[in-house]
This record gives sequence, C-alpha cells and structure tokens, in this order.
Amino acid sequence: MNLETLNDKQKEAVLATDGAVLVLAGAGSGKTKVLTTKVAYLINEKNIDPYNVLAITFTNKAAKEMKERIYKMLGPVAYQIQISTFHSLGLLILRENYEALGYDKNITILDSDDTLTVIKKILKDMNLDSKMYNPRTIRNKISSAKNELLTSRDYSRFAGNEYEQIVTEVFQRYETKTKNNNSVDFDDLLLLPIKLFKENPSILLKYQERFHYILVDEYQDTNEAQYTLIKLLSAKYKNICVVGDIDQSIYGFRGANYRNILNFEKDYQHAKTILLEENYRSTANILNVANDIIKNNKKRKEKNLWTKNEDGIKIKYHRAYDEKDEAHYVAGEIKKLINNGTSKKEIAVLYRTNAQSRNMEEDLLEENIPYKVVGSFYFYNRKEIKDLISYLKLIYNSNDDVSLMRVINVPKRQIGPKTIENLALKAASENVSLYGAISDGKELAFKLLIEDIKRQSEDLSLTEIVDLILDKTGMRAELEKEKTIEAEVRLENLEEFKSITKNFEENNGVVSLEEFLLEISLVSDVEEHKNNDDVVTLMTVHAAKGLEFENVFIIGLEEGLFPHFNSVDSPDDLEEERRLCYVAVTRAKKSLTLVNAKRRMIYGNMSQNPPSRFIGEIDKKYLDSDEIEEVAIKKEDMIDENATYNLGDKVIHDKYGEGIIVGIGSVLTIAFSHKYGIIKIMKGHKSIRKVE
Repeated sequence: MNLETLNDKQKEAVLATDGAVLVLAGAGSGKTKVLTTKVAYLINEKNIDPYNVLAITFTNKAAKEMKERIYKMLGPVAYQIQISTFHSLGLLILRENYEALGYDKNITILDSDDTLTVIKKILKDMNLDSKMYNPRTIRNKISSAKNELLTSRDYSRFAGNEYEQIVTEVFQRYETKTKNNNSVDFDDLLLLPIKLFKENPSILLKYQERFHYILVDEYQDTNEAQYTLIKLLSAKYKNICVVGDIDQSIYGFRGANYRNILNFEKDYQHAKTILLEENYRSTANILNVANDIIKNNKKRKEKNLWTKNEDGIKIKYHRAYDEKDEAHYVAGEIKKLINNGTSKKEIAVLYRTNAQSRNMEEDLLEENIPYKVVGSFYFYNRKEIKDLISYLKLIYNSNDDVSLMRVINVPKRQIGPKTIENLALKAASENVSLYGAISDGKELAFKLLIEDIKRQSEDLSLTEIVDLILDKTGMRAELEKEKTIEAEVRLENLEEFKSITKNFEENNGVVSLEEFLLEISLVSDVEEHKNNDDVVTLMTVHAAKGLEFENVFIIGLEEGLFPHFNSVDSPDDLEEERRLCYVAVTRAKKSLTLVNAKRRMIYGNMSQNPPSRFIGEIDKKYLDSDEIEEVAIKKEDMIDENATYNLGDKVIHDKYGEGIIVGIGSVLTIAFSHKYGIIKIMKGHKSIRKVE
C-alpha cells in the first residue's frame, strides 16, 4: 500500500497494528483518513481476515462514510468488515443470540417517543399525575441509569426519597412490559449484549475470537455502557486502536465520559500514544484562537494544533447592541460574502441554544437569503410517518403494544379509551399482549384487518406493502377526504416514504420487512435528514460537531449564554463549555467571526451580560475588533408616555401607513388598511404619530 499521502504521525498510527494504541487526533487532523487506511492496511498488508476486524463509530453517517472510503481502497471485500455504530453492533449481537436473552426472533425496537408512550401508560395505570411525575424526566432517568449499566433493582438502592421510589417502580414495570412485548429500546442495544457476555463467557469468547482487531472512532464520546462493551470484546487480544480528542468531548449531558480517553493508558498497560496535531482544515489564525481558548482547561492531554496553511485574515469580533442588532450585523456580513461569490453552503451561524435561531431567521428572510435550521422537525418524526411505521411494526410483531396503541384509532375507529383500558386489564390478567387479548367488538375488526394485511403482504414488495396499508387502513382515503393543505402535505410525505422503500429495495435487492424496520430504527441522527442545498446553515454547536465550513459566525458569546449559566458554578461543566467553544472555532476553514450583544431578550427576559470569558482568553493580536462606543437607547426616546389619544383618531405608522384608533386600553388597537388589518401598538411609541 502507498502510505506516502500520510504525514509521519499519521503513518505511525497506521503501522501500529498490534496491541493498544491511543491516537489523540486534533480537529481537522485527518483522523478518518488514519482509521480507514489502518483498516485497509490490516487486510492488505497484514493479511488479516476482514471478518476479524471491527470498526465502530457513533453515527450512521460516519459509518457510511467509513465504508465508502474503505471500499475505494479494498473493493467488495470491504463489505465483509463489521463497520457500524455501537447500536448497530449491539443489534447484531442481539439478533444472533436472542434466545440466550429470553427473546423471540421478531424483536421490535422502540424509539424515544415509543418509550415515552409506554411510560405515560404506566403512570396512568399507577394513577399518578403526569404533571407531578413528568414522563420525559422519568424516561431520561431510566435511560441514564441504563447507560450507567443499572437495572431497576440496582436503581432501587439509590432511591433515597419518595420521588425516586416512584421512578424505581415505573422502571420495574417498564422492564417487564417491554420484555413481555418482545421489544427493546436503544439503551437495551448496549445493555443486553453486556448482560449476555457477563452471563455467558462462551458467547463472549466467540465474539472475542471473531473480532481480533477493534478500532473505535470518537472515543471521547463513549458512555459507561459503550466503554464496557469495548473492554469486554478487546479483553483477550487487546488489539484495540481508539481515536479521539479530549478537547472535543461535548456530550457529557447525555452520558459521555471524557475520562475514558484520559484513562486509556491505565486500562491498557503498554499502550502506545500518538498525537495528530497537524491541522489541514483551518488557517493559522483560527488555530491560534482555538489553542488560546482550550489551553485554559486543566483536564486534558497537552496538544497544540498547527498548520502549514497560511495565517489568513484576523478573527473578527463584533459587539452588538442587542440580539436584533446582532442578527442584523451577521445577516449583513453574510450578504457581503455572498455578493463576493461565496457559496451559501460554505456559511454557518453557530449558537449555544436553539432559541437563538429565531432572530437570525427573521433577518435572513428579510435579506432574502435562503437558509436551513439543522435540528428542526425532520421527516421520520412526522405524525403520519410514525403512524405508517407503527403499522409496519405491528404487521411484523403483533405483540408490539406501543405500535398497536398508536394506530388502533388511526384513522378514527370509535374504539374508546374505556375499551382500550378494559383490553389492557384483560391482557395483564392473561399475561398476553394487547393484540393477543382482542377477541370481540370493534377492536376485533381492527385485528382482522391487520391479519388480512399480514396475509396479503406475504408476496408483496415493501413499496407494495406500504400502498396496501395506506389503502386498507383508510389512512389515504381520510387525508384525501380532508381537502386541506395540511392533509396534502401529509399525503406527499406518505408518498415520499415509498421513495425510501424503493431505494432500499433497489440498493439491497430482495429485502424483508424485518431488515427494513431494523434499518430505519437505527436512523436517529438528525444529520441524516438534512438536505445539501446551497443555503446558509443555522445550528447549535452540538449539532455542528464533525462538520466544517469556509466561513463561520459564532453568536451570543456572553457570560450566562456561552458559557451557559447552568455551567458557571461547576468547574467540570465549565470545561465542557470551553470544549464546546473550541469545537465551534475549529469548524471554520477561512474566516471566523465572533459576535455578542450588550443586552439580550431570551426566553422572554431581558438580560445584560458581559462578554464571554472565552473572548478574554484570546490574544488580542489575532482579533480584528470593531467594538464601538455604546450608545444607550433610553426608554423615553422610544415611547412618549404623555401622549394622549381618543377613539377615532387618525394616525400614521412608519410601516403600516394610515390607520384609525378603534380601541384604547393598556395598548392602542388600530385598524390599518385591509392589507394589515387590526394591530395592537404600544401607546406613545415613536413609530406612530397622530394626524391633526
């Protein structure tokens, strides 16, 4: 193999094939190139059987990219390598050993919404008020416990108060219910293989013998369950290579433990550590700013990014008056970039919280600049799509109570809550699923419908099954009858779902409903649903990890916002905020603009915060600051509190033109032209003046 395209450190990482290897890969240092080349090297040069290689990453998108790169180097043999996410690996192990874990073959996977449905039902059965016992909070507590490898029995030991005891009981019932339904959630895809391995050493040995060489991407993002699974699998041969960057560990809030990468050398004696510090993405000035910020973190491994790229332009720093002025400034700068020939898809605006996107959206709309907000409502989360998937799941596994509950009245079948409650009681007393308990009434008609679809679907393609469901259940007819724009959009989405089944069929040849459901169950990454049109991208910094843009704007760099006020009292949380800022800065390739505001309305409250401490950590020689003297806007300049009005007074508004006052209360009610209609405006606001 030709390794000449690698730098010395990358080459060292590729050639270190045996034993434990820790590759500390800085942002933009070519870690994916190292991982994929290393896999190819093992197979091409070391003659390792592809079946004995396991490569794990975090998102379906990253796994797909890795597969494609390795295919280019090795050809079809790449398909014999297990390249997958942690959850896909867990699913593989589960499907190969379902009997040892006490499951039937037709397991269904619950997504987070399905899990929420189960928990709401349990709370109702326990006669508990969901306002007092928030189902989402309980779901998150159960998920966190599972990721720490705790069962409900383990969790009960920590239940120190009445609330935690209730959570424990919900947790116990949740475990029983999902098991009885032959269902697993995403956390189980990690938890169950660990349980399997600990209880069955012979099964663990089988997988250790299979995976002689293990490579893990983004190791700093592993949680306790992922860490344990890898430790068990690599325990025999210890040929494990992990790639990661402590400085980019930003998922502590969802259980990621950055200490896993810090402790790697303790876990694997004689581990070799290789630093990838040469950055191929950004200008030297951008990297200097990133290094200045991150060096203030104490819990890290020393590393300094550098590049052969040019110094580039200085980093712009702008302090706006308020959040509207901030958005106006950024939109103006984006317009300049576009007018100078910059592609819109090479521009990103990053922020700490989702709530910050609104003002940016308004300004970009005003400037007629197309954009997309990443992380907003996406295809698989739409009601009609979730309904259709529930029908598919129910055809595949009739014991799936969650799917049955979702669609038993879609479209409406007059099966009332009381009927469903009685059905649930019957199912519980007979220890069967809801479907198994159906024997009469309108619900029997529903059961017969499902049985009929099952029978007819045996000889149909996936796309034909979708059409059959839409027709037989009445979903299509109901939406066609509605004749509303919303119903049209829903119909279009259902038709679009057939594009997914068609593509799946074309890409995979003959496919089963089982394979298709497992495939779409694992599509949980928001990044997978965004289109790649030439538009400006708005997203949180968390969503931006792994991406890069020529021009990046980071807004809201104020104390209390970034770093977030929830983190300022905790040294650990503050270090995670700093890592988040480091990730934001290192997304930029050519230009970086840092922006904040002197005052800001957020979550309905006006606050005045000093600039972020992260700005203060940057050497001023890298900054091009256009900070201007503050011009205070006094309330009296905006509103004349002494102004008087009468009903019928004519007024002129700066934007809406002439109008007549038709109501006077704490605000004025003014009737403008037909175009604008009735609008309420603050009394005495400078935008209106009376016509004498």
